[in-house]
Amino acid sequence: RDIIACGFDSNKTFLFSDLDYVGKMYPNIVRIWKSVTTNTVNGIFGFDGTSNIGKIAFPAIQAAPSFASSFPVVLDAKRDSNMACLIPCAIDQDPYFRMTRDVAHKLTTNKQHKLGGKPALIHSKFFPPLQGAQGKMSSSDTNSAIFLTDSAEDISRKIKENALSGGQETKKLQEELGANLEVDVSYQWLRFFLEDDDELEQIGKDYGSGSGEYWSTGKVKAKLIQVLQDLVAAHQERRAKITDEEVHKWMSERCILGSTN
Repeated sequence: RDIIACGFDSNKTFLFSDLDYVGKMYPNIVRIWKSVTTNTVNGIFGFDGTSNIGKIAFPAIQAAPSFASSFPVVLDAKRDSNMACLIPCAIDQDPYFRMTRDVAHKLTTNKQHKLGGKPALIHSKFFPPLQGAQGKMSSSDTNSAIFLTDSAEDISRKIKENALSGGQETKKLQEELGANLEVDVSYQWLRFFLEDDDELEQIGKDYGSGSGEYWSTGKVKAKLIQVLQDLVAAHQERRAKITDEEVHKWMSERCILGSTN
């Protein structure tokens, strides 16, 4: 429901669960298993003799959706498909797809494929937790992130209490030195969530110089609170309208090429 609520087009989007869809991907999963040695997987992911077989087997399951032939109905594709895959991901997922690129030529029968069957990647930036770049977002630490289920009050409290500040300790120092924008979490989050680039630039100038409307940490946190409260509230409203029938529609196997219905 959260993915659907982000506004994707159902005519161009197929959502699937590995547990439900693995049968269609299984031929490619087996091909990847045959192409990658245990030593290779151990070297990439740091597995050893104490790792269970699920860990060793999983990289192939992660890799299989990189190939159009894993979606014979959805993309009307076979192993000779000329389709290319583009994967947006964070850098921690990179090892899976470097492994995939190394064996991709073994999964395509199309020798004219422009990328040799290899997927391409776009690496996205890591999103810093509220405690700063040295911390880590975790579902077990509810104060490390803003969740899409958080109330307006939760959002305000978390940012006020937990968002790492790059501002100075006193008003005098802040006005003299300005804030360190590189470590200030509220400003870094606004770089992701604030749509108005001109306003973001002005906030950076004010906060970085300790002058103007957004001269202080409190002012910048207040702006972030407003932006996130509006964003999360809108998402929650859209999500609440999504029915089980609609979820089933998005996850039903169907061709999405040239769909207009």
